[in-house]
Amino acid sequence: MTSLATGSLTIPKQKIEPWLGAISNGSAVASLSAQTPMTFGEGESWTFDIGEAEYVAEGGDKGASTVTPTSKTIKPFKFHKTLRFNEEVMWANEDRQLEVIDEILALVQPALSRALDFGVFHEINPTGGAVVAAMNGGLTDTTNLVEYVAADKPYVSLDAADALVLADGFVPRDIALAPAYASKFSALRGTNSEQKLYPNFRLGGETSELDGHRASVSNTVSATSVLAVDTKVMAFVGDFSAIRWGVQKSIGLKLIEYGDPDGGGDLQRKNQVAFRAEVVYGWGIANLNAFAKIHDLA
Repeated sequence: MTSLATGSLTIPKQKIEPWLGAISNGSAVASLSAQTPMTFGEGESWTFDIGEAEYVAEGGDKGASTVTPTSKTIKPFKFHKTLRFNEEVMWANEDRQLEVIDEILALVQPALSRALDFGVFHEINPTGGAVVAAMNGGLTDTTNLVEYVAADKPYVSLDAADALVLADGFVPRDIALAPAYASKFSALRGTNSEQKLYPNFRLGGETSELDGHRASVSNTVSATSVLAVDTKVMAFVGDFSAIRWGVQKSIGLKLIEYGDPDGGGDLQRKNQVAFRAEVVYGWGIANLNAFAKIHDLA
């Protein structure tokens, strides 16, 4: 096996920290759930149920309290984005390294951010859409299913999803919406036909408010952008704090000058250089009953 000769572009701290923070701008999961500090490798996330408190009568004995632990495995998943540039980029780099870094990070950040959603929601490889067996247990596997009916107002299916999550003992405070579903809420008007029914709802990845839920809109919810078939998924509703995720390995940016790192042909022959950025996410879902899936079977 031929090893590739590589170099590195040093990413200054003032560049990498905003880059990491920008994950929330491209991922509905990151917008609706907090990042958990993690170290590299498999780990476990624990939750505990201690039941209710016991009344003790005057002079009475105290009974034993039980603790029921639940563990969930956190697994690491690596994603990369490799971009080719004409080698003239390196000439510019000699004088304007930071400008080159800005350009590359601006290209790779959205893709690596969306990768978190594709894994957590659908258990798929963002390139090609193939199911990744190791990601088993994504939100799409929840048994709480609600069918969207086109003749109904969109809040009917949302209310039904809320009811399923509540019945399982969780609070449905969050919703990730596909754009097609989000547009139905945005189009609703109140008794005054000029006023939006949900004025605080925004059609974007940033968190906004929709009918008492923290909401984020992304095409990663339906995954139609990477799949050959329509998943019919319109929304995931539930308590997104049940998703434990984090960045296990700091993003690196590697300059590759030799070889064929991505199957696109020999770099030297094509007078090109490649830049590769990688991120290792770790995630696990504490309980799939904390979520409901709204889908359109029409």
